[in-house]
Amino acid sequence: MLTSLPLVYLLLMAAAATSLFSFAMAKWIPGRKGKAVWPLMSVACCVGMILVGRLQYQHWSAQHMLVLYSFAWTGATIGLFPARKIMHKYAAEINEGVKREKYEFPARYQVAAISSVIISCFLATLLS
Repeated sequence: MLTSLPLVYLLLMAAAATSLFSFAMAKWIPGRKGKAVWPLMSVACCVGMILVGRLQYQHWSAQHMLVLYSFAWTGATIGLFPARKIMHKYAAEINEGVKREKYEFPARYQVAAISSVIISCFLATLLS
């Protein structure tokens, strides 16, 4: 269904998901490097997903992979929302030079992030 849209709309969906993810991560994890790293990492992941889709036995099209990328990145942003305060706290400590042996990341945050990405990828598969 979504793969029948023109490629321009799918690229806009991917750009919106990248912008949302990059803005959220730059806000939640302070530092100047993040503002440049998150968009570059997102674009690299998008290109990587398209290449991996092409190499598969089924030969997933670029349209399928753009839909999957958009939904997965939006799901990751939604899933990381509950952990934003703890990520901000740990990033601020690291920027100040505080080192811990172990950074505690409660299981509820892990479940939220993983389940959000899985559900959004499942929806992307259904809608494409």
